[in-house]
Amino acid sequence: MADRIRLGEEWYILAASSPPDERRRVLKEGKVFATFNRFGDIQPIGLHEDGIYHGDTRFLSHQELRINGVRPMFLNSTVRDDNGQMVVELMNPDLNVGTGDLIQKGLLHVFRAKLLWNDTLHEHIRIANYGLEPVNVTLSMDMDADYADIFEIRGVERKRRGAMLAPELSASELTLGYRGLDQVVRRTRIRYDPAPDTLTAARAEFRLLLAPKQDAHVYLAVACEPDAAAAPAPEDYLSAYTRMNGALDARMHDLCRIVTSNTLFNNWIDRSTADLVMLSTALPGGRYPYAGLPWYATTFGRDGIITARQLLWLDPGLARGVLAVLADTQAASQDPARDAEPGKILHEARLGELAALDEVPFRRYYGTVDATPLFVGLAGAYFERTGDLDFIRGIWGNIERALNWIDQYGDRDGDGFVEYARRTDVGLIQQGWKDSHDSVFHEDGRLAEAPIALCEVQGYVYEAKLQAARLADCLGKEAMAVELRRSAERLKQRFNEAFWCERIGSYALALDGDKRQCAVPSSNAGHTLWSGIALPEHAGRIAAQLLSDEFFCGWGVRTLGCGAVRYNPMAYHNGSVWPHDNAIIAEGMARYGNTAGAMKIFEALFDVSMTMDQHRMPELFCGFARRPDEGPTLYPVACSPQAWAAGSVFYLLHACLGLSFSADKPEIRLRNPRLPPFVDQIEIRALSICGSTVDLLLQRYPNNVGVNILRKDGPVEVVVVA
Repeated sequence: MADRIRLGEEWYILAASSPPDERRRVLKEGKVFATFNRFGDIQPIGLHEDGIYHGDTRFLSHQELRINGVRPMFLNSTVRDDNGQMVVELMNPDLNVGTGDLIQKGLLHVFRAKLLWNDTLHEHIRIANYGLEPVNVTLSMDMDADYADIFEIRGVERKRRGAMLAPELSASELTLGYRGLDQVVRRTRIRYDPAPDTLTAARAEFRLLLAPKQDAHVYLAVACEPDAAAAPAPEDYLSAYTRMNGALDARMHDLCRIVTSNTLFNNWIDRSTADLVMLSTALPGGRYPYAGLPWYATTFGRDGIITARQLLWLDPGLARGVLAVLADTQAASQDPARDAEPGKILHEARLGELAALDEVPFRRYYGTVDATPLFVGLAGAYFERTGDLDFIRGIWGNIERALNWIDQYGDRDGDGFVEYARRTDVGLIQQGWKDSHDSVFHEDGRLAEAPIALCEVQGYVYEAKLQAARLADCLGKEAMAVELRRSAERLKQRFNEAFWCERIGSYALALDGDKRQCAVPSSNAGHTLWSGIALPEHAGRIAAQLLSDEFFCGWGVRTLGCGAVRYNPMAYHNGSVWPHDNAIIAEGMARYGNTAGAMKIFEALFDVSMTMDQHRMPELFCGFARRPDEGPTLYPVACSPQAWAAGSVFYLLHACLGLSFSADKPEIRLRNPRLPPFVDQIEIRALSICGSTVDLLLQRYPNNVGVNILRKDGPVEVVVVA
């Protein structure tokens, strides 16, 4: 049957049961991330995805705090606004102490604080007696490590695994270990302070006598050691807390900041900023936004590029890091097992045991059709934003190789369109951003046969060639620039002839291997507005369709219209709502002068942000129509946080303000700026260009938006264009 798949065939995230608690708490620092339930525990139930991870391996799979063997009662938990620390408050339930006496509920308060620093989870537990009598209690902590690869947790079954090592115990320390089939020894070193009264390979127990109003403190450090070399002893909790705060302050210090008249909107902006700072990881080439937690805590080409485009007006340094990392990992030769071809840009890089053993093809995997043109487009946009020609000159060879891939390998049959088809049966079947196995189909529901040319990808190629032409001009390669512009115009003409489908009033989702239109209206067509390949007479019809009840559910634009045969509001790509998709569509609408349409999307996603736990925009949510007095329906295995979901608010602002930059002058331009209806005033602080900075205040008036310069440092000019 068409709706059934083989487990593992499409690298599907297997969801055999519901998550035990939708209010997951997430921490990340460097290459380590951790997910907990709201109690601060890691329980092997539900989807069983919680844990502490390093390099796609789970180094702690079980952690449960108990008082006299009983789970405490929940009071509150949160992650600090800057994502630096998780705090949990608990209290005791009624505890029968075995002598007929009862410790009544609520006499004992339990405080847990967790943070990540230097590949180590640091935790502080404080238990306080608010009763009138002394109490004897046992505080216990169950711990275990399974060293599961992230793909095992996603549902990949292994025929055999490596060997668990014998636990090592001392008075205050437990070391667990695993020797993988890749012969790498991974260890988890757990240190307690003070030493437990009883310590086994599975449990630490602290027997506490608490006088009235007395408290006791327990500290533990869970260090991830991803190779055989033993790590130095972890620092104490206070030192880690101090150093972590200092690092966070340094990361936040140079960021452009946005403050508005709407506190709820500020919450969305602040959470998105903190999430992007947390997800951005220092790599040899620079900062790179890891795609999302828990499933995609690694380098993804497409995700990194789009996130960098969303943040480019605020933080061009992120784009520089993304370009440098992807240039360094660009494919140099053909490797069918990894869908690699010379000049192609990375899709995904993994560091776990399964990737090292090639049990999954994702150690360095190139099965994406769009990352390569998007890479070239980002390079051009970065130069436009910064004027950094020295950097462009340094990656120009990579840009040329990417352009060569587009023409030689991307266009498989020489028809002028870029297509994809996986080279082996272990690669991704669908290689656009909608990479579910059933995301590209004909109007009767039949899946499209490869090679497949997606409509939005042709737009990405069009923009890439125009951006590359400008770069070629700046580098003195005039003949190359002329040919790139001619090629882009030929593509635009051919695209509009081959992809426009009058019957559906939109561009076809794709052309299949026989060049037949997949005559299905989709959000993909909105991306053709973003790239500029759409004809103006088509752009208005596409925008109207995407804002109609067919697509617009009240919370945003669905990926697929509700009239499509494969529409399913609970599907990953066939009817759900993706914030980054909506932000790209909004930017495209604004490009064609439809700022009102962009505002409608902006307002819908603002409403979504107010319903989400911690104001965190998830990767996606279900596309059910909005109902009065209810929030959107969550998607059960969505990443949260997700980089390009966090970046959506900044791209929506960019669209509505009509922002553009010229590094030649330097100049910041706002074309017919509009403020969303839920904001009267926006202050943008430390907006930089070419070493100059400016603080702007945008104020709503009855018929326009006023732009005031509060501070200017350097020769930057601010121009408002009506």
